[in-house]
Amino acid sequence: MCLYPRIFVLRFPYVYEYGMYQYCLMKVAALFSGGKDSVYALYLAQQNGLDVTHLVTICPKNPSSWMFHSVNIGLTKYSAQALDIPLLQVVSEGEKETELKDLVRALEPLPVDGVVSGAVASEYQRSRITSICDDLGLKSYTPLWHKNPEQLLRDHVNDGFTTLIVGVFAEGLDRSWLGKQITSEVIDTLVDLHTTKGIHIAGEGGEYETLVIDGPNFSKRLHIEQATLQWKRDSGIYKIERCSLQE
Repeated sequence: MCLYPRIFVLRFPYVYEYGMYQYCLMKVAALFSGGKDSVYALYLAQQNGLDVTHLVTICPKNPSSWMFHSVNIGLTKYSAQALDIPLLQVVSEGEKETELKDLVRALEPLPVDGVVSGAVASEYQRSRITSICDDLGLKSYTPLWHKNPEQLLRDHVNDGFTTLIVGVFAEGLDRSWLGKQITSEVIDTLVDLHTTKGIHIAGEGGEYETLVIDGPNFSKRLHIEQATLQWKRDSGIYKIERCSLQE
């Protein structure tokens, strides 16, 4: 019978050895918008033994940014408190390609070994994040990459996340979707819309945006105190005006 406990030395993502019990976690920063993909990528990174030491939010002035979310982006300060992880926010003009310099500016001084991102199917986003990581000598960790979008959403719900749709920008998604919680029934409807309208089930084509208000790695829940529905022609956002944290 072995008298020594196992030692788990976690690298990327991890290896284990025998000996005295200790952890050597790989420190990573997570690109964070407060939406379902960034939150779930963060959660999976934590589940895989990575030490997420920083959240990084790029706040684009341009709502049509190619790289970064803008709807309710200011709420990441509440999400970061709920997750108990320090947050770094960097304002960007949100101009295509030049906005990448703002991401470099955010990541460069951080004492981390890698970067977690929630890219699912966008080669544009994934390739640029990978390139930046290569230039900075960091590992790029994309736990959602090329996952089945329907299964990804169902896993997200089944793992206990409470997520609201806060922006819709595609045919088939009307104003009734704004503020709606993603449930199994909502996912069924998104699957139907994928068949009839070509909508990406996980919204990877920018069809909709989300906000996670609670989850298994949250110590507190985001409580929406005041919100307005802003609708223009065939798209709109659920603008959260006031928010607080609840136990």
